[in-house]
Amino acid sequence: MRIMGIDPGIAIVGYGVLDQRGNQLKPVDYGSIQTEAGLPTSTRLKQIYDAATHLMEKYRPDVVAIEKLYFNRNVTTAFTVGQARGVLMLAAEEAGAVITEYTPLQVKMAVVGYGQAQKRQIQEMVKMLLNLPRIPRPDDVADALGVAICQAHSTTFEHRLDKGGRVR
Repeated sequence: MRIMGIDPGIAIVGYGVLDQRGNQLKPVDYGSIQTEAGLPTSTRLKQIYDAATHLMEKYRPDVVAIEKLYFNRNVTTAFTVGQARGVLMLAAEEAGAVITEYTPLQVKMAVVGYGQAQKRQIQEMVKMLLNLPRIPRPDDVADALGVAICQAHSTTFEHRLDKGGRVR
């Protein structure tokens, strides 16, 4: 199964693509989509959509896992990031991928096993779990890989459930 994790943003969108074979996770690619501050929001959203569409075509993910927004003190930023999430979800939907969403708490639990984990702990675990030579940068890329790992762990667990929701 091919999983793409996405950490949405308007300035930086982190993405990570993993192949999952049983319990094995293999990083395929990871990086970021970046837009220039000062451009109209509509231009930035179009750039994000076009880049995401290209990534979907290139990697053909089966599942796209995207981080849910949490309450942000800056309402304008929250709305703009929500718009970016929308164009990212549209690109995934058009590519025919299954779309899943995870909260930051769910990602922390899946990657570190602790819901109050600090950003550095998550980054170190992403590096270790994927056997990477260094922590991916910018931070949004490591976050996106964490979202993909969360999806992989959720998928593994879901496959172990019988139709009644009991662990096999």
